[in-house]
Amino acid sequence: MAVKILLYDDNEALRQSMETLLGEEPDLEFIAGIPNAETVETDVRELKPEVVLMDIDMPGVNGVEAVRRIRRIDAQLPIIMLTVFDDNENIFRAICAGASGYILKRYASIEVPSAIRNVLTGGAPMTGSVARKVLLMIPPAHNSDQEKTDLSEKEISILQLLVQGFSYKMIAAQLKISHDTVRFYIKKIYDKLHVHSATEAVSKAIKDGLV
Repeated sequence: MAVKILLYDDNEALRQSMETLLGEEPDLEFIAGIPNAETVETDVRELKPEVVLMDIDMPGVNGVEAVRRIRRIDAQLPIIMLTVFDDNENIFRAICAGASGYILKRYASIEVPSAIRNVLTGGAPMTGSVARKVLLMIPPAHNSDQEKTDLSEKEISILQLLVQGFSYKMIAAQLKISHDTVRFYIKKIYDKLHVHSATEAVSKAIKDGLV
């Protein structure tokens, strides 16, 4: 069954182009394109999307606030920011609000379908330039030394790949280990960082300077 995709963007041309793009993917279903996030909680409850694509700059309720509202009712629903903004402030605010990924609109036609599949397998997809900014955004925290030493070299390597947006399958291929081994290490990372998802792990890694 096709994955249900809900898009929020006030640009009608963008909504139409995304509907066309996703309509060409047999495993993805574009269920609605909504120009603002005023009713985001009701939309999510009624339409039951499996992935949300979210613009940042919208009238009324902006994308970051919309992510916060969704997270109050659903902590697990994957939300990918789809935006023109690649500045540090917007990236950081979106990730801290609970975004699962961050794709720049100029790469949408190339990256969005794979980003949707990536986020559904536990990844945190990001446009390459955004991933690099995320890695450089925050200096190491002074109080992170003990926590960093609690992570093994392999766990740090895997955490770095999660921050860069790699899915479990991609991590397995990159490190030449099995998918089950990746899951084993990621469970240990979650336990050590006291988090429950890839998004939380990426956010904590960024804020605490763990990678």
